Amino acid sequence: MHITIIALLLSILGLVTSLFLVGGLLSLAALGLGIYLFINDRTIAHARIIAISAAGVILPVIMYLNTYGLHLPYDDGSGRSPYYTILATNYANLGIDLFGKEKTVDGEKEPIVHPVESTDIEESLAKVKEKNSGKAQESASSDAQAPESSEGSIFESLDSIRKEDRNKGGIVSIAASDDDMPSYGGLPVGTLLIAQYFREDDHNCNPVLVLQNKTGDLVRYECRFIARDAEGEELAISEKTVEVVRDGALFVFEGRFDKRDLGGNIPDSYEFSITKRQPYEDDMADMVSVYTATEGASALLTAENKSDKKVKVDAYVLFFDGAELVDCMWMIPQNTDEVCLDPGSAATIKGDAYYRFDRVETFYTAYEAVGE
Repeated sequence: MHITIIALLLSILGLVTSLFLVGGLLSLAALGLGIYLFINDRTIAHARIIAISAAGVILPVIMYLNTYGLHLPYDDGSGRSPYYTILATNYANLGIDLFGKEKTVDGEKEPIVHPVESTDIEESLAKVKEKNSGKAQESASSDAQAPESSEGSIFESLDSIRKEDRNKGGIVSIAASDDDMPSYGGLPVGTLLIAQYFREDDHNCNPVLVLQNKTGDLVRYECRFIARDAEGEELAISEKTVEVVRDGALFVFEGRFDKRDLGGNIPDSYEFSITKRQPYEDDMADMVSVYTATEGASALLTAENKSDKKVKVDAYVLFFDGAELVDCMWMIPQNTDEVCLDPGSAATIKGDAYYRFDRVETFYTAYEAVGE
């Protein structure tokens, strides 16, 4: 009887400490003892010991796979050891910031920026001319201008903006935004939600998610946004796909809802559902360089294809005024009629901001343009 109690306590202690990755050996010892007791006396008490200790053995394995997959530990850029990385990743998936390193002074999670090279406009354009022999084309988005201020407009008049703020960049108007828009959704295992925004303009209202692939594999992501009213009824659906995301990379989903489908208003909440699949295309992000620059009210994005294959680059440029997301542009640089980059070439695309901004963040994926 005493050995049964000891085995039970050992299995419970092993399971609890396995939550912090240190109970594996205790659980393994309890499992062996439980099996020995069960062979000699097949009782429910001994079966319970086996079940608890088996959970304590399996839990650290699951936590490791959830962090690194079927790979050896690698540096994720956080500066933590593999032990602390495993704990931080798994508890972050449960909404627990175990080490408090993902918070700012105000307690809000600070967005992590994709490591995109940034240069001034002259350097970006010089790279295009040098690599593409003057053949890179500049694709301009619509030259949107801020409308005159009117009652009920989401635009502010020039007179209402402080003098010291007038030259912050972008068209002189302030974007309507509601980053506190209620939302709920689900993420696949190994996928982290880094930042979440909601923005609107005269015609659209768009949820924006910044995510990170921590699955250990190349992944194709699909997202389904659903706008809902106050009663939870479905108003509209927006579906998006990111073709190839390599492990550790950050990427963006932007849902797009036309206000005409929402009765001219913004939804009371939105739902998102994200799934992952095996990608159809080969990842080419290592063979592409992306440069971003701002000039007045515009952002110029230059992509350089260093490979011997045609490559498609999907880039999102997020425009911020302080901490507020004021615009989000999907940009596809191209120098052919096939929406891709020729081998060894570069191209620049220009996006004109609709609202005042003081900085941009760029996120991109790149993959082989099969069939283009």
